[in-house]
Amino acid sequence: MSNKARKKARRESPEGVLRFKLDMCSKRGDVVEALRLYDEARSLGVPLSQHNYNVLLYLCSCSGSNGDENVVNLALKRGFEIFKQMGVDGIEPNEATFTSAARLACAMEDPEMAFNLVKQMKSCGIPPKLRSYGPPLFGFCKKGDANRAYEVDAHMVESGVVAEEPELCALLGLSVESRWVDQVYEMMHRLRASVRQVSESTAEVVERWFNSEDAAGVGEENWDVGKVREGVVKGGGGWHGQGWLGKGKWKVGRTEMDEAGVCQSCGEKLVGIDIDPRETENFASSLTKLACQREVKADFVQFQEWLQWHGPFDAVVDGANVSLINQKSFSFFELNSVVNCLRQISPSKQLPLVILHRSRVTGGPAQNPNNEKLIQSWKKSGALYATPAGSNDDWYWLYAAVNGNCLLVTNDEMRDHLFQLLGTSFFPRWKEKHQVRLTMTRRGPVLHMPPPYSIVIQESEQGSWHVPTVIGDDLETPRQWLYPQGLESILPNTGMTSLDSVLTQGMNMKKKHEVEVLSAVVDSIANSVGADTIVDVGAGQMP
Repeated sequence: MSNKARKKARRESPEGVLRFKLDMCSKRGDVVEALRLYDEARSLGVPLSQHNYNVLLYLCSCSGSNGDENVVNLALKRGFEIFKQMGVDGIEPNEATFTSAARLACAMEDPEMAFNLVKQMKSCGIPPKLRSYGPPLFGFCKKGDANRAYEVDAHMVESGVVAEEPELCALLGLSVESRWVDQVYEMMHRLRASVRQVSESTAEVVERWFNSEDAAGVGEENWDVGKVREGVVKGGGGWHGQGWLGKGKWKVGRTEMDEAGVCQSCGEKLVGIDIDPRETENFASSLTKLACQREVKADFVQFQEWLQWHGPFDAVVDGANVSLINQKSFSFFELNSVVNCLRQISPSKQLPLVILHRSRVTGGPAQNPNNEKLIQSWKKSGALYATPAGSNDDWYWLYAAVNGNCLLVTNDEMRDHLFQLLGTSFFPRWKEKHQVRLTMTRRGPVLHMPPPYSIVIQESEQGSWHVPTVIGDDLETPRQWLYPQGLESILPNTGMTSLDSVLTQGMNMKKKHEVEVLSAVVDSIANSVGADTIVDVGAGQMP
């Protein structure tokens, strides 16, 4: 029997038909029909595979989105029956099996059972994933059980699973509600280290903390300035890790940064946090390893050798991305305008390296005589590399930029699966310092250079914080920052109150902040000396 005939026989067998029908139920989210198929298969003696069981458990665990309470209750009840039957049938469970079972337990508001299932998974030699820990962690957070939630967190750390923003935000909110001030501080720094820029929902939790009475009373009043400064140096800048500094009510607002990284409300300048060169070298090595696993190794090694011969470069251009900005068709004219712009700002007036797929260099618009001439001039200058057929040019332009420690010109936000392989520790920091984005105008390309400061949660030596929020892909939209400041730690016994919208008409954010601070200081002094009249001498401009 041929392979084609064998495949057809498998598809048309009772097991194959059952798999197909269950997969269709999964696509539609039809748990009722899936359960009917399960009952029918068992009555007819059709064996169920691990895949079939996992589809059924997944549908039962996701039934909460159905909206029908009767269906939800049925799915939860049958889900646990199916999980037990899987064991009776001797079907080996995998990570997906345990994760769906944990979700079932969470839906029954039993995070303890969900946590036990994760532990059982690990004892069976199956490494839990982040999604496996979600049901017990969020379940304990929902119940307000901080002790058990942090036990789940510790189990995650022990298993080498890194929490992301949803998990950290849940732990932060639970710590605020439980008045665990040290854990709040820990979560702020874990957000700083792994998330860097927070979503609006996380920002609201941070605001809730700084507006709380616990935040006002927790800080050190007389801290060791030298130790704090030493912490800043040791951490590479932007944070000290010495705990909450300063007692008293916090002022919490939203602000923006100017191009130099100066806060438009408080005037504090944010720092640019350096990257250790050894981290860059290690990242380039891991990037090479991943690329050689997914590309033809000989092709990528040849590219590395080409780079050694023709480099270094001041900038690398993602040719396909740049050529298609604001265009429905590939434009060498747009690409060339960006290349010339980069050459003008290069200290050595060097051409950047343009990475293009071979098909872009040989077919389509490349066959235009003017474009052919342009391509040949780039090749002659050693400024163009055409990636081989069947390759993913993303690996090539990213490696060239990382290995050369130079600018990378692309509007690609690098969020797809390929870039997820690179992790969330080093890559976002590298991208922030090296990616150049661009917009096209009638006057030509406008390059948006990397900021001179780090867009990450920053903690100052005076105890204040700046927390960046996530923005969309619109380069013209300014980023909003949360800036909690402890005024009482600097000016004791002052009560600062936000000005209303009537008084702040015509004021920018910086002026509003100055008026709020100064009025609080004046009020404090007047109260301390018993003055009931205040005279503003010399205010305004003389004619």
